[in-house]
Amino acid sequence: MKNLYIVKCGSTFDSIKDEFKDFEDWIIEKLEDKNRDIYVLDVQQNDELPILDKNDAVIITGSHSMVTHEEPWSLKLENWLPKLIEDEVPLLAICYGHQLLAKSLGGVSGYHKNGMEIGTVEINLDENAKSDTIFSKLENSFKAHTIHSQTVLELPKNAIKLASNNHDSNHAFRVGNCAWGVQFHPEFDENIMNLYINEVAKKKDLDVEKLTSKSKNTHISTSILKEFERLFL
Repeated sequence: MKNLYIVKCGSTFDSIKDEFKDFEDWIIEKLEDKNRDIYVLDVQQNDELPILDKNDAVIITGSHSMVTHEEPWSLKLENWLPKLIEDEVPLLAICYGHQLLAKSLGGVSGYHKNGMEIGTVEINLDENAKSDTIFSKLENSFKAHTIHSQTVLELPKNAIKLASNNHDSNHAFRVGNCAWGVQFHPEFDENIMNLYINEVAKKKDLDVEKLTSKSKNTHISTSILKEFERLFL
């Protein structure tokens, strides 16, 4: 059984965390086997990034930070990522992790010209997804939870685009045989999504009631975590 390293790039709002825990907890809750060896590395608190191999697997969380701010911990993580790809360490990078993975391999991440995407949205698979180890198991169109202002503006040259929607042209991609980035949040559930809407949308003068009315559980999106676990853990 492989070791799983969850690279924690930040925390949720205190108002959410106090009652509903944090990013890494939501990921673990979605896994089938919760008794495996799981190591949480808090890079904002300067936890060391270890040398890994094919006997390990990595999931990178989201963050409230911005990739373009290039904070010291983020640059350190960015420099660590290409070696994982080179050594074929199984990797799933979520939201902030997705953007940082693209940037680390020569892509471009930054603010989306149309602003924030927030709420439960429709994701559409690209033609390339039909032959992908994970995404070929998904429906051609499915719901997923989103909350992001920055995005992958340009994919790395060696990346394979897997999913998009009307807002975001690069919602998922793969590099190599066992590394994926997803802009949406497979670890969120409907409750967490609504808590984010209430925290963020009202500050942005968005229609909270309309956004929460569209929230729903996203079992297909969540299955990405389970499929990653089945294949690599």
